[in-house]
Amino acid sequence: QLQLVESGGGLVQPGGSLRLSCAASGFTSGYTLPYYAIGWFRQAPGKEREGVACISDRDGSTYYPDSMKGRFTISRDDAKNTVYLQIDSLKPEDTAVYSCAGRLRSCSEYGWAYNYWGQGTQVTVSV
Repeated sequence: QLQLVESGGGLVQPGGSLRLSCAASGFTSGYTLPYYAIGWFRQAPGKEREGVACISDRDGSTYYPDSMKGRFTISRDDAKNTVYLQIDSLKPEDTAVYSCAGRLRSCSEYGWAYNYWGQGTQVTVSV
């Protein structure tokens, strides 16, 4: 049973940067982090959940929706069993709960395709 725990959220000013962490544990026997696709999603109050980024299983290919405009960078540290999401040039509209999700398959743009989810970390961008 894969467990995911997000951290690194907080209150930041517009234009600032933030690095979120997704710590993974409880891997299925015989598997390690690179066997999982890990995606980042966010949901603002009253808004639909949207995908932010994903790092694929095996080759670690990364994917970003066009709407993210190059301000998001996902990476993986296998030694730390952690996936990161770097957010630059933060805008007020980035305010949301950011969650990571995993599955033993390749990346998917759909949240429903992932069967493991973290609790989320709050990111608030305000003056």
